[in-house]
Amino acid sequence: MGKVLIIGAGGVATVAAVKVAKNSDVFSEIMIASRTKSKCDAIAKYIADKGIRSDIKTAQVDANDVEQLVALFNDYKPELVMNLALPYQDLTIMEACLQAGCNYLDTANYEPEFPSAEAYKDAVLPHHDDQPHFEYSWQWAYRERFEKAGLCAILGCGFDPGVTSIYTAYAAKHHFDEMHYLDIVDCNAGNHHKAFATNFNPEINLREITQEGLYWENGEYIVTEPMAIHKTLNYPNVGPKESYLLHHEEIESLVINYPTLKRARFWMTFGQQYLTYLDCIQNLGMGRIDEIEYKAPKADGTGDEVVKIVPLQFLKAVLPNPQDLGENYDGETSIGCRIRGIKNGEEHTYYVYNNCSHQAAYEETGMQGVSYTTGVPACIGARMFMLGLWNKPGVHNVEEFDPDPFMEELNKQGLPWHELHDIDLELD
Repeated sequence: MGKVLIIGAGGVATVAAVKVAKNSDVFSEIMIASRTKSKCDAIAKYIADKGIRSDIKTAQVDANDVEQLVALFNDYKPELVMNLALPYQDLTIMEACLQAGCNYLDTANYEPEFPSAEAYKDAVLPHHDDQPHFEYSWQWAYRERFEKAGLCAILGCGFDPGVTSIYTAYAAKHHFDEMHYLDIVDCNAGNHHKAFATNFNPEINLREITQEGLYWENGEYIVTEPMAIHKTLNYPNVGPKESYLLHHEEIESLVINYPTLKRARFWMTFGQQYLTYLDCIQNLGMGRIDEIEYKAPKADGTGDEVVKIVPLQFLKAVLPNPQDLGENYDGETSIGCRIRGIKNGEEHTYYVYNNCSHQAAYEETGMQGVSYTTGVPACIGARMFMLGLWNKPGVHNVEEFDPDPFMEELNKQGLPWHELHDIDLELD
């Protein structure tokens, strides 16, 4: 039994809070904190109204402010901090955990909010200084400090990254002597019945998919133009969907932890309507992440005031809130790993995946399937920590732990997995 503090109040945090509350056998106390306390209160009320748990505490905190975080951690004294805020805030929360003596878990790796040569001076992966870029190097730099403090940091415990990395670890442990080719495939075949919307924070979502593609082959990273490589793949219970090669963070750690991989790639599906809107957003300059000046009339009519806005942040404010998509969202997601390698001297293929219904996710947690597939693994990772199954000093990606108990919990917690052996993976 342990105390957990959830930072964040979006869709993923809501799902994680619901599931953590349901796992009362290992979580003795729960607090939810974010910049806007009323959002935390709403999550706590939702959980109480569902009859799950009525003792959840809430707090206000600015996750960009290390001093505020440390003060909250020292006051509440959680055993584990679950960072379900924005990737920009990973390093401040990790720093606060070190200062307050708390263990740490997140679902997405760090990226600087504003791209620049200075922001990226410690970057390792190929990148352009004026484009969004994320990688694990900034968080891996904390390894020695967490080790010396006797604290554990678990990185990337969502679905992708997260479950996909654990699928890979499970395949390596049980089905292959050597893995040679890994393709992570992410399909959202749902329909939210909006002209255009993103399934998680629009700012993060659009930054991710509009940056250059990146994949690993023959010992080096290959850079591509954004979404330049694509092909049709068939997904279980869904059918054929056009799938686009993207840069995704789990590739970075997996090729290190599984050095026999000759190639590792990440694919995600997009519909034509989505891509058309995305193209318009880019062409109109609304995808920009640099500040621009705008002359805005004052509310009292006394003249104009020059203000600075980031176009993508403005766009985020007018797009549908991902948390509000669930009620009318139908269809399902299908996410998994397609792996080719050697077992007992013979080549084999292996496909392990989960399909998640948006409506089933909404009925249980009030959120759509994309939030569900990230929030549930975060809860399971926290459960693994509390049970002592995933707890060793340092900074670790999820595939560095035993995958078996996590895989078992996926079946119990709402994300059952399926596997297919020796099939055509559709990927050369």
